[in-house]
Amino acid sequence: MRLSFRAAVSLLFFVNGMTIGSWAPKLPTLMARLQISESVAGLIVLCLGAGSMCIMPVFGAMVARRGSARAVGMAAWLSAPLLLVISVAPGIWTVAAAVFLFGGFLGGMDVAMNANAVAVERVRSRAIMSSCHGFWSMGAFVGAAGGGMAIQHFGELAHGAIVLAIFALVLVIALPALVQDAPADDAPRAPLRLPRSPLPYLLGVMALTAMIPEGAILDWAAVHLRQDMGSSLAVAGWGFAGCAATMAVMRFLGDGIRQRLGAVTTMRLSAVIAMAGLALAGLAGSAGVAIAGFALAGIGIANMVPIAFSAAGNMPGLAAGMGLSVVTMMGYSGILLAPGLIGWLAERIGLGPIYVGLALLLIVPLALSRLARSADFDAG
Repeated sequence: MRLSFRAAVSLLFFVNGMTIGSWAPKLPTLMARLQISESVAGLIVLCLGAGSMCIMPVFGAMVARRGSARAVGMAAWLSAPLLLVISVAPGIWTVAAAVFLFGGFLGGMDVAMNANAVAVERVRSRAIMSSCHGFWSMGAFVGAAGGGMAIQHFGELAHGAIVLAIFALVLVIALPALVQDAPADDAPRAPLRLPRSPLPYLLGVMALTAMIPEGAILDWAAVHLRQDMGSSLAVAGWGFAGCAATMAVMRFLGDGIRQRLGAVTTMRLSAVIAMAGLALAGLAGSAGVAIAGFALAGIGIANMVPIAFSAAGNMPGLAAGMGLSVVTMMGYSGILLAPGLIGWLAERIGLGPIYVGLALLLIVPLALSRLARSADFDAG
């Protein structure tokens, strides 16, 4: 039986999140295998972000010229084997190169997935963005929680092979069922220009500051629990897993919450809850309390980015997709680039104070929350 458009794109969100989540417990393993410090590990994480920033625009242009279905297929197949490549790479330079491509092609897949989800929304005339991100968070939970246990029981190489097998199976099932949104061959090609209005860039700042804490939890929660609190590798994987689990639940509820409260109020409540969770994780004296803090932060972070994406996609006066492209690029630069700097800072001041500082950073989206009103269809 052929999948529906929504089910197909949701599966892609799931497997992308699963692969990113599988990266979280791998970083402490890489640090031990390569015998590197937090600052050097931070440079490897920076390679992940640099790859995304270099390769995401290529797939953004492909979406505009060829449609999201073709772009997501190419990016997905190129990214599928890279976690396994990271697992077998023998030295720091080969690991860094593999991580660069890992971040780049998964980032390209992410841009194309979000564009395909917008295409499904147009076909169905219903919002699905929050639930798609819910599937991403569900996949991230599976990858982070299962990844730590798989590495501990079966080893790093077997873990990479398992992720590759699941990834490939999902692509075979989902890619043929995507919305085919390629532009018509005879359609005029409008020049690809950045918006002149400041509003998409302010929404990009909102997404950026919302995604920096998510990236800090993804890349460094396991290290914080493992090294600062002496947790086992299996327990350390639950730092990001706890965050991803609550994010998944709240994202599945997010469309209904936004419908009832409105995008602006939802954004404000989300920012306050995320601030409380990050502060709790940073000040925690035990692994259990820290994991609870990361889980609370996930409740708050969950709908901040989908709201920013929806606001950009529904912004009046902009060509379709242009606002979303700007906000996506700016937002993902936070989740991908900032954790590298965090590694450098962690070696000097520790991860606990950093998480407290990230709680204060969320004052920015709280202050800009009025811009989220275009996420409500009636306001748009």
